[in-house]
Amino acid sequence: MHDFIPFVQELLEGFGAVSARRMFGGHGLYHEGLMFAIVVDQCLYLKTDEVNRAEFEALHLAPFTYAMKGKTVALSYWTAPDAVLDDATLAVHWARSAWEAAARAHAAKAARPRRGSAGKAYPKNGPVTRT
Repeated sequence: MHDFIPFVQELLEGFGAVSARRMFGGHGLYHEGLMFAIVVDQCLYLKTDEVNRAEFEALHLAPFTYAMKGKTVALSYWTAPDAVLDDATLAVHWARSAWEAAARAHAAKAARPRRGSAGKAYPKNGPVTRT
């Protein structure tokens, strides 16, 4: 694991336990089972949504992007402000905002009806069978 991951984990001690898992050339950072940040090339990106994205835009931060099939794909993870890496209190504030965005996305996904192979919506506990 890169030295940067333990540094970020220590920085966020006031937020609570943060675990890291390797993925797509970087690491996903998790708190209470939800991925709220990614680290790629020693850069911290935080989860955004319609609620907290304006804070990132106001600081002229940018989303994480990658190339796929000749197109640029942007994820809902945006660069953390540089000041976050120098101030644990600020880091916890931004991490909490990102975790709350991850929690909202998780709740929205759980609330969506599942679809079967024919495109029909199923209730959360699966298809209804009739006897």
